[in-house]
Order: sequence, then structure tokens, then C-alpha cells
Amino acid sequence: MPQEAADERPDPEGGRSNPESAHAAAEGLRAGGPGARAWSGHAGAQAFAAVEAATDWLIGYPFVFRALAGTSATGGTLLDFGCGPGNVAEHAARRLGMRIIGVDASRDMLALARRRDTPGAEYHLVTGGRANGLADACADAAMCNHVLASLPDDQAVLAVLGEIHRLLRPDAPLALLTTDPACAGIEYASLRVGEPGATYGPGQAMSVRLRRTDGTWQSMPNHAWPPAAISALLKRAGFTPVSQSHPTPDEADGVADPVHALSRDWAAERQRPPLVVTLALRA
Repeated sequence: MPQEAADERPDPEGGRSNPESAHAAAEGLRAGGPGARAWSGHAGAQAFAAVEAATDWLIGYPFVFRALAGTSATGGTLLDFGCGPGNVAEHAARRLGMRIIGVDASRDMLALARRRDTPGAEYHLVTGGRANGLADACADAAMCNHVLASLPDDQAVLAVLGEIHRLLRPDAPLALLTTDPACAGIEYASLRVGEPGATYGPGQAMSVRLRRTDGTWQSMPNHAWPPAAISALLKRAGFTPVSQSHPTPDEADGVADPVHALSRDWAAERQRPPLVVTLALRA
């Protein structure tokens, strides 16, 4: 049976193995300049694993799990496309009672994910846009968290959605977690996207500022994908959009970890929730 929402408590170390090495990795990324690929290589994997993600663990990931719980059978296979260091996949496996297939384009991210030793999980490298070693329709459900932000144009997004479509069985659900570029410039508990007063169209370059577990902040290049553009691209990729929502801190009662929910006042998140959960079905 799926476990209760209390199991969605954020990892206090953010999945990292060493605070000093993570900070050094982030400094190395910053030295790479604005043209450096977000979260690439060993330095990128270490820096990503050190992101606090407090806002995501309140009104993001728990709502992805809830969306999938309503459309997926316990004991099935969950695809985590762009699994990163595997922290979210580990929580999803416990909450949903599903076996994890994690895929990522970074060998370093996959190495961190495998070190978590999530029971029954397997991890595969994406090369040339295709997940190696995975057959068509091998997954009963999928989630894709903050992956679209790294993609610069429609064709790149359609390529990712197309590979997810290949891996899902017919009528299987896909849950996407994204940030809303309409919330640009607002300082949230653990993130800020874009610049104050700026507006961003689909695929437009937009920086993201993320709080790390040591209290410092990391800025990375990103791309804006408004909710309406995501829905349109899902339809083009062969999905049927079901719902799209901006979860709020008040709605997190009974969904997110209660200790985490009470850890801050979440003033900005209450005023204008920045995260979007999109649920769609594979046609």
C-alpha cells in the first residue's frame, strides 16, 4: 500500500555526500560562465544534489505523487524521466509502492542515483534522445520534474515528450512539474525564476536562482515554458492533457510532510504559487 504523506519529508542533506565538495562544485559551475550547460558533468551533479528544494517539497513533488496515485496501480513501474540524483524517485517508490525506472542524460547523476540503493530501482542513460536498454511501453506511469526548463525550443521539448510517449503503455499517466514564468522575480523560500518585471515566452532564456542546503544560493541558466505552451506541446506529442494546477500551501495539508509544512510561513508561496503540476494521459 502507498505510505502516508509524512514520508515526503525532504532529505536533510539534499541527497549530497559532502557539503564542502558540493559547494566547491557549485563554484566550479559558476566559473564556467553563462554558456555552461546546466547541471552538466560531475560538478553539476554534485551541485544539483545539494539543492534544498524546500518549495518543491511543499507544493511540488508531493502533488506529483498525489496526481499519479490517483491514476496508477500499486506495484506497477514508474518512469522518472530526468531522474537526477534519485532523491525524488526514492520518495516516489515509497509513497506509490511502484518500481522505479530512472533515466537521465548525465552519467554522474545516474551514479548518485544508484548510490541511494532504492529497492528494485534501475537506471538507464539517455543518449541521442533515447533511453538505452528500454523497450516500448515498459512503464505504467511517468513523472518528469523540472526537465523542460533545460530545453530551449519546441523541438527539444517534443523530443523528450516523444521518448516518454514511447516508454509509456497506452492510457498511462504522465505528471510534469514545472515553474510558471509568470512568477518571475518573486523570491520564494528556495527559488526565484527570472528577473523582476520581466516577461518570458516559450523557450526564452530565463535564469533560476536556487537555495542550497548550506544556505547559499546558486544561479543557473534555464528556459521559460508557460503552462499553456506545455499543454499545446503535450497534444502535439500524443498526450491528452487532463489537468493543470498551481498547488498552494493551504492545499499541502495532508499532502506534504506536516513538519516541513510548519517549518516556514511560506508567505510568497501563499501569495502567488510558482509551481505547476500538469497531468496528461498517453494516447
